[in-house]
Amino acid sequence: MKIFPVLLTIFALAPAVQAGPNVLFIVADDLNCAIGPYGDEAAMTPNLDRLAGRGMTYLRAYCQQAVCNPSRSSFLTGLRPNTVGVDDLRKYFRDTAPDGDSLVTFPQHFKNHGYFCQDIGKIFHNMGDTKDRRSWSIDEVLFEGSHSDDTIYTNSLKFGEKKEYKSPVTESHNVPDTAYRDGQIANLAAAMLRDHSGSDQPFFLAVGFWRPHLPFVAPKKYWDLYDPAAIPLPAWPTPPEDAPEIALYDSKELLGYGLVPKDRSFTEEEIRHYRHGYYASISFMDAQIGEILDALEDSGMADDTVVVFTSDHGFHIGEHAQWGKTSNFELDARVPLIIADPGKKDGHGKESKALFELIDLYPTLADLAGINEDLPPTLEGKSLAQTVNDARAPGKDIALTQHQHPFYTRPSGWKAIGYSMRTDRWRYTEWHPVSGEGKLLGRELYDHEHDPDETRNLANVEEFSEVVAKLKTQLSESAVLNRD
Repeated sequence: MKIFPVLLTIFALAPAVQAGPNVLFIVADDLNCAIGPYGDEAAMTPNLDRLAGRGMTYLRAYCQQAVCNPSRSSFLTGLRPNTVGVDDLRKYFRDTAPDGDSLVTFPQHFKNHGYFCQDIGKIFHNMGDTKDRRSWSIDEVLFEGSHSDDTIYTNSLKFGEKKEYKSPVTESHNVPDTAYRDGQIANLAAAMLRDHSGSDQPFFLAVGFWRPHLPFVAPKKYWDLYDPAAIPLPAWPTPPEDAPEIALYDSKELLGYGLVPKDRSFTEEEIRHYRHGYYASISFMDAQIGEILDALEDSGMADDTVVVFTSDHGFHIGEHAQWGKTSNFELDARVPLIIADPGKKDGHGKESKALFELIDLYPTLADLAGINEDLPPTLEGKSLAQTVNDARAPGKDIALTQHQHPFYTRPSGWKAIGYSMRTDRWRYTEWHPVSGEGKLLGRELYDHEHDPDETRNLANVEEFSEVVAKLKTQLSESAVLNRD
């Protein structure tokens, strides 16, 4: 006789189901803009091309810190790295952010509005206690582990057999897609979409792929899509002229994998091979996206589902003599972003030059879903929903990115933090001592109107002194340096 009142209490506490559109939120790991929708002629990405055809492609979207955990903690909370307090790979935002325990994340906001929220793959970071169960309706899956363990090499070791190295830097085996996590993730996501068909409850499905993050591994058929000799070499293979030393990193991430020469420069053949692996990994991921888009169409829900595709940050594959991320250069700060809203048909197949920060995803998607009336007042992003249907709609005046160097040391080894600002024409960066005291350690200015590859630092050129002075004032008044 006591069950009935208990059930009434449960239903009373459950969030009301709203009739907003579904959201399919797809995140790549370490993907720069080397894909078809951004004009990369080498990349074979038919499914991302297909998605771009039904959505808006943002040509100037930027992460807030170019490394996994800080970036994801930032855009999943709508807070900048300094605010959320996550600046390395192991911190958990609920321990570091102000009122972190009561903070409402991006997916959690949708769950609170009646959405069924599921995470398949790497959305929050995959190391330590950085996942966030309360953001989801059910347990996360395929989100945890190391990238080096997602290899045939590791999984073929006999019990107790010692590794020769963490894992090979590349791997090409004649195996099915499901030999790797991304194939398994796509299978589960496709099954979820088909199973959810007919439900009255809207869904927020987050799909986090592990590729094309190092090691560059993919089934052989994706390597075979490319002629190794035709893989383009880096457009600008040397550091920018007059760039401060603190702006560069030592490619430690790539050098940590097996079969990579540690005591000399890479040969042209090696450079092409590593870049080949990056492209093969992208094509592998693209095929998994195709499986998910097919399932969405088969489910009958495509016309009521907003699809978002992005990456946590960019990546260098030999440009500027860099291999990896953790810089403030355009290649690490800039990310692909496609938002396909079936209700915004004027934006289908279009490109937007609006400046967009990843922290804007939270309020933008809430706006598109019609659940924007009770957004957390602490959000530091802004809704750019108007840009989804109008390629001419303005974005932000600036996009901010930051990074400390050298990153792959303990925080006690960090020497500087760089604050970078992207405007319509310029990228301006200042390097400050981590202590916050002492003189400026370096300054950079790149002219994207005439030098989109950031080949020459103009910060110390007298001709651009007035530009530097103006941008210095603008950066000092921005959200990253003005913390009062």
